[in-house]
Amino acid sequence: MSARPVTLAAISGAHGVGGEVRLKLFGEGVESLKPHRAFNEGALTLTKLRDDGKGGAIARFAEVADRTAAEKLRGTVLTVPRASLPPLAEGEYYYTDLIGLPAVSTAGEGLGTCIAVENFGAGDVLEIERPAEEGKPRRRFMVPMRPEAVPEWNGERLVIEAAYAAD
Repeated sequence: MSARPVTLAAISGAHGVGGEVRLKLFGEGVESLKPHRAFNEGALTLTKLRDDGKGGAIARFAEVADRTAAEKLRGTVLTVPRASLPPLAEGEYYYTDLIGLPAVSTAGEGLGTCIAVENFGAGDVLEIERPAEEGKPRRRFMVPMRPEAVPEWNGERLVIEAAYAAD
């Protein structure tokens, strides 16, 4: 289990004049934020939260008194400790647990490191960055996080079907 904090949302801007902020959510909707009262190692204390009806949320933090203060928070990500999240069922993962893992092929070849997990609507996709080669920039490739492409993974590595890692 990763010790890195987990990002649940980002502040996308101010909402109104009273210090509320709009949130872009990265979890399973507003419900994923409700169990948490403190974010960013206690720097922000949630006092009010509601769904905005557009896939985001509106929040009020004790430390944000007015629109000017809310506007200064634009772009701030809201994180919680990994340990504060609910346990996962078999086969589930948090993105933060995959980012930074080394990737190897089913043939045993070192492929690089997982640098991102994206979801464009059809499922999660891993972005793997290959090691630098002399005189060439680092290359990246993407792999769907599906059993046929990633037959094995754990807290130490990702195993990628060799056919998905071919150049």
